Amino acid sequence: MHIRALAAAWGLAMLAGCRTAPPPPAALPEGRVYRILPAPKSASGDPEAGFRYLIYGDYIGSGLPIGLFSKLMERYEDTVFRREGPAGRLPYLNNVLTAPNGVTVASGNCFTCHAGRLNGRVIPGLGDSWSDYTRSQARQIRLAKFFMRMRYGRKSPEWEAASMIIPYYEAITPRIITEQYGMNPAFRLEEACVAQRRPADLGYQAEPGFAMHDFNIACDVPPLWHVRKKQALYYNGMGRGDFTKLLMQASVLGIPDSAAARRAQEQFDDVLAWLRTVEPPAWPYTIDRQLAAQGEQLYLDACSKCHGRYGDHPEYPNRLEPLDKVGTDPLYARYFLEESGLAGWYNQSWFAQSPPRSEMKPSAAYIAPPLDGIWATAPYLHNGSVPTLDALLSSTQRPVYWLRSESSSSYDSVRVGWQYTEPERPRDPRTYNTRLPGYGNQGHTYGDTLSAAERRAVIEYLKTL
Repeated sequence: MHIRALAAAWGLAMLAGCRTAPPPPAALPEGRVYRILPAPKSASGDPEAGFRYLIYGDYIGSGLPIGLFSKLMERYEDTVFRREGPAGRLPYLNNVLTAPNGVTVASGNCFTCHAGRLNGRVIPGLGDSWSDYTRSQARQIRLAKFFMRMRYGRKSPEWEAASMIIPYYEAITPRIITEQYGMNPAFRLEEACVAQRRPADLGYQAEPGFAMHDFNIACDVPPLWHVRKKQALYYNGMGRGDFTKLLMQASVLGIPDSAAARRAQEQFDDVLAWLRTVEPPAWPYTIDRQLAAQGEQLYLDACSKCHGRYGDHPEYPNRLEPLDKVGTDPLYARYFLEESGLAGWYNQSWFAQSPPRSEMKPSAAYIAPPLDGIWATAPYLHNGSVPTLDALLSSTQRPVYWLRSESSSSYDSVRVGWQYTEPERPRDPRTYNTRLPGYGNQGHTYGDTLSAAERRAVIEYLKTL
């Protein structure tokens, strides 16, 4: 099994869930544009300590005994973060931590999703658009249990440590299988995890707290360098209030209870401080500065109202654009507004009911994101349905089916995005299928009013952000 898939099976996470479905949260009225107003945020924290906590910390809570990884650790070296100690002998997307019962275990970390590959290198903070969740991890979990039983036995401390996280692995496994290669099922993972947790104290409950739909709505992973500009998180802007709690939701995969969650949350002031320092990578090729200057004026006239201004006087408006205005695939927003139990569970839980408070407030809208480093963040739209900026700004160019090049170094510096081919029909999940529910490439047609020359100028300007 590939190392990335192994790491995902052992340690991805976030949040979701409750038995009788909780009441739906109050939703924003449809059809109106909202500017999300600033909320109090922690301004303290040590960025260096925050980064160290992300790559060494125990925020996932537990994992699998480190002995199961001994063969891998004999031949592997973390060449991304160059960590010291046992963590330095595991992939960068795995942490080594001490479980609550004192056993040393390995689990995933935030960079399982939030470190992407581009032009042959890993960029921390860039969303991983190369992940593959199209296949079930059930067999790997069964094998892990088998080897633990053979090596340690059911009455061992190692089995006890793994038992803190395996029930959540088993809950998420059937829920995170995606229809499309490269799409991330983080929210489905959240839902499956918290459906097995009591809202008040986050303790485990064997009976799921709410039902989940079988169809998996996955999405593209936004870059972490956007966090410092945002007043709300997630594509529909539903993550409100204290960011330290919204950002540490991965903890619900393995923490035993809300007391452990509190200990993790107290470290996320430092994590948030680090996020405020994360910068996007600079465009690595040449830029036509004269053409970019023309594009800047076009951008200011046509795009800045939603996506903000850059340069010496930056401003980001945090605008929620209603579905009927932006026109992009509505299923993601509709699901959290009308079907999912996640927001209701969250708003009844320790996350919302203890200080510092946060809440989930879904709406029939999508937030217009910042565009810092947009050249590096292909594919585009919340569902990753558009492979290049050129196609994003000209809706008639968007392919119905597209197959990205297999190499992370196959970047298209002309159309700005991924090199791809257009099969006549979907071959397998690696071929993006915009005909599937939730994965449509419609909407955001604002660039259609530009001429071809104007689009080239705007794209040249976007390379500078």
